[in-house]
Amino acid sequence: MTLNPKFRIAVVFLAGVLLGTAATLVLMRPTPVVQVLTPAPMPPPQVAYEPRSFNDLAGWDDDRLADILPALTKSCARIAEGDDIQNIGKISVTAADRKAACQKVLDPSLNKKDLRAAFEAAYQPYAVIAGGKTEGTFTGYYEATLNGSLHREGPYQFPLYGVPKKLINVNLKDFVSTSALDGSDIPRTIVGRLDGQQLKPFYTREEIDLENAIAEDATVVAWIDDAVDVHVLHIQGSGQVKLPDGTMMRVGFAGHNGHSFRGLGRILIDEGALPQGTASMIAVRDWLKQNPKRAQELMVQNARYIFFRKIEGDGPIGASGLALTPGRSLAVDPRYIPLGSLLWLQTTDPDRNALRRLMVAQDTGAAITGAVRGDYFWGAGEPAFAKAARMRSPGRYDILVPKPAPPQP
Repeated sequence: MTLNPKFRIAVVFLAGVLLGTAATLVLMRPTPVVQVLTPAPMPPPQVAYEPRSFNDLAGWDDDRLADILPALTKSCARIAEGDDIQNIGKISVTAADRKAACQKVLDPSLNKKDLRAAFEAAYQPYAVIAGGKTEGTFTGYYEATLNGSLHREGPYQFPLYGVPKKLINVNLKDFVSTSALDGSDIPRTIVGRLDGQQLKPFYTREEIDLENAIAEDATVVAWIDDAVDVHVLHIQGSGQVKLPDGTMMRVGFAGHNGHSFRGLGRILIDEGALPQGTASMIAVRDWLKQNPKRAQELMVQNARYIFFRKIEGDGPIGASGLALTPGRSLAVDPRYIPLGSLLWLQTTDPDRNALRRLMVAQDTGAAITGAVRGDYFWGAGEPAFAKAARMRSPGRYDILVPKPAPPQP
């Protein structure tokens, strides 16, 4: 992997402070004699948050707000104690503000009318405006279902790997000032592996799939019967594996190899396999399954690789650490929308029906970048896939920011 020049200088000194072997690694802060070079801050993105009225939210009076409560209850339970402050542009929201808003709308005694009034009393809507525009792109995702086994046998030949033992995550905030990272496109975490005493980029998908680069280093969570289904799972991030005895095992995201994501649709269009404008996930999946040899050659062009873990209990689990709620959980770019935020979404479903409802930001994704960009969680199974695979809709959202909590006596 060729490191982005904006953060190459942030890691060039790491070789001198990465000690140990592949089995043991100790990250030590540089001594005063080491000169640490930090990148110049990037200009802040042109994103604005402008106050609006609930009367400005098209469809607000028609949404069944009670349907948001299960998802919101989970996010509210995760609010940190103390002075945990969220900054939304120039707006600062404390943990106390968020807790007070949650208490108002989660009151079990509220009827339908009072619940709407409680939301309006507890939150202030703000339009999210990027580059002077409120419109962005909204796609869909789902929880995949795969056929697999706990053992490599018969048709089950394609691994779902757990996190490799030699994979290293380096948090740049331990080495680079926060001011140098804020407002830039520099990743907060570098993923690599130790080669002697040097940190190297971790293996690509091609090295993992075609050269078995981690076969001796990572456990296999499950063996799957179809390589294309495995790749789709890597894109979706979570799924359920149907084992030979009929039981279902839920798996979820556990880590990645640090390389950039490249979508299969774009790969197939660039290769001339599918015409521009026809690369829905359904068309992509069908083409890959009909052309297995070519599929293997093309899938490795997406260098990003996902590692999985077994999930016990409810799921799938989003980036917030919470089980997602179909139709109410949205994946966002957390640089602009804090996880746990309420969003009033205005877009259309794949059949161009209006989709206007209250959502909770509970997930992220490698392809979900930008201030007005969302991925709508449709649920599990083929019906959800049929929706998610075809969704690419223009739309907008407004963020509902908790109003300041009253001072404590």
